[in-house]
Amino acid sequence: MTTFKNYLSLVKFSHTIFAMPFAMIGYFTAVLRTGHGFSWFTFLLVIACMVFARSAAMAFNRWLDAHFDALNPRTALREIPAGIISRSSALWFVIVCCLLFIGSTALINRLCLFLSPVALFVVLFYSYTKRFTALCHLVLGVGLSLAPIGAYLAVTGTFALLPVLFSFAVVFWVSGFDVIYALQDESFDKEQHLHSMPAAVGIRRALRISELLHVLSAASVIAAGVYGHFGVCYWIGVAVFVGMLIMQHRLVKPGDLSRVNLAFMTTNGIASVVFSVFVVADMFLFKGPL
Repeated sequence: MTTFKNYLSLVKFSHTIFAMPFAMIGYFTAVLRTGHGFSWFTFLLVIACMVFARSAAMAFNRWLDAHFDALNPRTALREIPAGIISRSSALWFVIVCCLLFIGSTALINRLCLFLSPVALFVVLFYSYTKRFTALCHLVLGVGLSLAPIGAYLAVTGTFALLPVLFSFAVVFWVSGFDVIYALQDESFDKEQHLHSMPAAVGIRRALRISELLHVLSAASVIAAGVYGHFGVCYWIGVAVFVGMLIMQHRLVKPGDLSRVNLAFMTTNGIASVVFSVFVVADMFLFKGPL
């Protein structure tokens, strides 16, 4: 019998830890930097949008890639190839999550509702990209980068540069660590004619590309700090964030991929959570201008 726990496993709910903290940064940037008051209703809707959009994207990826997952020893025990969740049930789960996401945006404001199909297209389209481009990692980064912009729009209904800078940080950060995660499937991707950075350029060069992407991510959070006139708490958060980026590249070497999961989950989870805590704390303590 399929249980709720199986669906949480299907969508790797724990990985919400990557984008959710940046959604909180976007939300509190809007609340504390623009004069808008805090609203539990909007706050909970932002969280709901994050959960529904990400769940739809992840389940769609599992549905679309079920054939490849069944062939790959690393992924053969995932819910769909293992027969725990049927493909039709997974697709219905995607549809329900998409409808709940759109419904949540409708309760926020008209702009978020109008942009909801665009957001869904980006996060769902990512699943196709590995079939034709090694830049698929950047598309994933773009999908998750919508979190701070979307949360800011939920409060203000307008665009601003600061949440965009945070979004750039997410684009480069996520694409960089996704390249590291893809190192595990370099041989399989080549065999199945799937596209990824490791399959296209090899493990060693893919790691160099990942390093460059993380340098750009670090530069983005620094640019956001300068532009936003943040205080000391923010820069402590930046130090931790950059430190975690450096650590994951020390953990993974071309000849030793045994610590990829440690680099992927632990260091990036710490990076996002700690950074967001210090950013929000800084905005409470030092309310600088936008």
